[in-house]
Amino acid sequence: MPRRIETLFLAGPAGKLEALLEEPETGEPVEAALVCHPHPQFGGTMHNKVVYRLARGLRRSGCVVLRFNFRGVNLSEGEYADGIGETEDARTALHELRARYPEIPLIASGFSFGSRVALRLTSQQPEVRRVLAAGFPTRWPERDFVYRVHVPKYFVQSTQDEFGPQAELSAFFETLAAPKQLDWVEAQDHFFGGALDELEQVVERIGRNRE
Repeated sequence: MPRRIETLFLAGPAGKLEALLEEPETGEPVEAALVCHPHPQFGGTMHNKVVYRLARGLRRSGCVVLRFNFRGVNLSEGEYADGIGETEDARTALHELRARYPEIPLIASGFSFGSRVALRLTSQQPEVRRVLAAGFPTRWPERDFVYRVHVPKYFVQSTQDEFGPQAELSAFFETLAAPKQLDWVEAQDHFFGGALDELEQVVERIGRNRE
């Protein structure tokens, strides 16, 4: 039986949100994953190559995955709202996932700006069981919300990330309470250049590591 792929529009707080729902390649989903994309003002969309790899790695681990475009991106309505409005967009998408798959755990994830949104959302939504942050940008000073995340936190970072350098991310990670995990991917830049396959493998392994 072919896996289910559905394009949909969600009723977001600033208007409709364009989204894409994809079930796993094989079997029934065992976890529901939300994937958030990079900064809307710098070309970020749900079709970003890193977001695509996050989604595929999670699907291969058994997740049903919901990607969506933040307000003002492609067919999503509204305007950029400094990350706060985008967190509300993510909350809308999370509620859609929970309504469609009420019996399985939720994982929030994202890349770059999207990793911040996923972590902020997780700090506010107790039903999220764990969170995966890829390419977390340490150069953004405001990150107190990360300390309010008490579920397992998985960070995946490029060794050559110009927006989240190795030394800065390592130091920040050390200040966070367990449970937590940090995986480094030998890559060329913030976008995991030259190592997208390795990134996807790490994400799939994290996805399968369910307690």
